[in-house]
Amino acid sequence: MSALDIFTLFITIAGLCLFETISSIDNAIINAEVLSTMQPKYRKWFLTWGLLFAVFLVRGLLPWLIVWAAVPSLGPIGAPTATFSSDPKVHEAIESSAPILLVAGGTFLIFLFFHWLFLEPKNYGLRGERFFHRQGVWFYAIVSIILCVIVWFDLQPGRPELMAFGAVVGSTAFFITHGFKENAAQSEKQLMQEGLSDVSKIFYLVVIDMTFSIDGVLGAFAFTLSVPLILLGNGLGAIVVRELTIRNVESIKKYIYLKNGAMYSILVLGVVMLLDSFAVHIPEWVSPVLTFAIVGFFFLKSRNALAMNGGHGAAGH
Repeated sequence: MSALDIFTLFITIAGLCLFETISSIDNAIINAEVLSTMQPKYRKWFLTWGLLFAVFLVRGLLPWLIVWAAVPSLGPIGAPTATFSSDPKVHEAIESSAPILLVAGGTFLIFLFFHWLFLEPKNYGLRGERFFHRQGVWFYAIVSIILCVIVWFDLQPGRPELMAFGAVVGSTAFFITHGFKENAAQSEKQLMQEGLSDVSKIFYLVVIDMTFSIDGVLGAFAFTLSVPLILLGNGLGAIVVRELTIRNVESIKKYIYLKNGAMYSILVLGVVMLLDSFAVHIPEWVSPVLTFAIVGFFFLKSRNALAMNGGHGAAGH
């Protein structure tokens, strides 16, 4: 293995870890707020067994199922390790089916970004964000047009037959997971009320973890198609999120532009996946490097805002 390969491997895992962490900040905040209302033994149970469930079952099983569904010929055994195979037939199968997976993931991430830009409350980190937020009524029109354009290019001669279907699957996955997240936001108030059992809260948190993990797993395919690397990088990120949940969630909430960094990373990764799906070659190191650069920029911007406001964060502007 060459030095470049080692560097690419290292930065891919680091980028996956960072992306999983930064895209799960909302998840960590919800977990921390709900856990604060639970008895210590139930809190400990969730933070121990819930971590194993989130890392090994959801973030391990979901990428495997996605790759297997995209390349059925690999079979359940070949799907996890296919990218490390030296068999040319395996590589040919991955290359022929990868555009379908990439266009689905890219469409999902693009929709996710525009939903945040147009509809979600935010601290305005860049010029133009306030303007787009005021035009929220246009969100559904914009993403519908984007889907039509993607499907149109997918249907052009020479493209894989199921690429257009992949784009539709990506948009469908967005609206399904969005529905779960909207329900989670409404249910959180009920969970904070006294009288609801801690067991019920644990089940709720497990479902929320599964919902939030979809963003990280689909975004991970912009870094690599290797299931073991996705499991390792996302698993490390999930561990970091648990540590934030336990110790530092209030401190993290003060860094008011981290969510902006996560969403602009999602936009870039979505564009990378769409370009890859149309055979535009992008080196593997590009996604993690851009993720580090974007998140780093908004981290510094958050730290500056924190310093200017005496360590208490700032309101949107």
